[in-house]
Amino acid sequence: MQKPGSLRIIHCFRSPIGGIFRHVRDLAEYHSRAGHQVGIVCDSSTGSEHEDRLFEQISPYLSLGLTRIPIRRSISPGDLSALIKSYKKIEELQPDILHGHGAKGGVLARIIGSALRVKKYRVSRFYSPHGGSLHFSGAKISGKAVFAIERVLEHMTEAISFVCDYERNAYEAKIGKPRCDSARIYNGISDGDFEPIPTDADGVDLLYVGMLRDLKGPDVFIEAFAQAEKLVGRPLKGLVIGDGPDKAKYERMLEQNGLSGRVSMLPAMPVKQAFAKSEIIVVPSRAEAMPYIVLEALAAEKTVIASRVGGIPEVLGQASDALVEPGNAGALASIMAKALLTPGWGRDTMPRREQFQSRFSASVMAHELEGLYRRHLIVS
Repeated sequence: MQKPGSLRIIHCFRSPIGGIFRHVRDLAEYHSRAGHQVGIVCDSSTGSEHEDRLFEQISPYLSLGLTRIPIRRSISPGDLSALIKSYKKIEELQPDILHGHGAKGGVLARIIGSALRVKKYRVSRFYSPHGGSLHFSGAKISGKAVFAIERVLEHMTEAISFVCDYERNAYEAKIGKPRCDSARIYNGISDGDFEPIPTDADGVDLLYVGMLRDLKGPDVFIEAFAQAEKLVGRPLKGLVIGDGPDKAKYERMLEQNGLSGRVSMLPAMPVKQAFAKSEIIVVPSRAEAMPYIVLEALAAEKTVIASRVGGIPEVLGQASDALVEPGNAGALASIMAKALLTPGWGRDTMPRREQFQSRFSASVMAHELEGLYRRHLIVS
């Protein structure tokens, strides 16, 4: 039975991997604890045993359940089937709030929400890009088409929630100033994440944690690792942790560069377990919105070296010495070597803990998003 004042919230997204999944898990927990009813609709064809365990962990907070259906990453005829199946389930759940995350989730949530509105359902439609369509180039026909669709979908949107200023600015530059309400609400992590994680005795020098696809830059990490060894003047130990479509490619790359004996690869695991493998976390992405891996690593008191992309400079500081241009393996290697050779470099370069925690807290994120929901709640 729904409590007075509580909301029925459905989050719709495609892949239950990475930052979007972390974002939704945190929102589900905090909003459930606040008395709201929460459910998830997402893809059934991606994820591993690691993600299955994460779903088990949040199941107590999903009073509206977990619905998984096939949702392909690229546009395909199967999208119609996904749309119909999602519609039937969401109509049954009768949400007050339908929040789409990422490009595919945003399309599904807003089209379904609009169809329900035609049938007089009181549902408010929200969208968070999380990078998504903003990774496209406006110089290409495909990008122009995607941006045009985003512009049309604004008419089916109560509000857009951007996870950082970079994402808002990118949206306005590529698509235009939103013709619906919008807000910048930073990603945040829970209080339990703000605790140091010591490095194991057999830890490595440099660690990559993330999806194994070129957008996230594992290939840049491997190239930079080889160059960093020369700068440091000794063999280094590295580790790549994650799953993804390009895993075999990176395994071949390590072998071709003679690094297989010094850089190991492990499947995705709980992030706290991964952080125990090294003091230095490298985030060499070619594009990002607001990656959780940076927030989680800083909360664990790790040293982060990252590409100057997305909202990362908003976390590390615009002038941080830990930032390098994306795709520049030489520059990344130089910073990696400096971090290894300079005593106290990480301590002196990373943002101050108190200021960081006050800005990137999951409780703040959930509270601000609830306020956005309530501003656009449709009442009878």
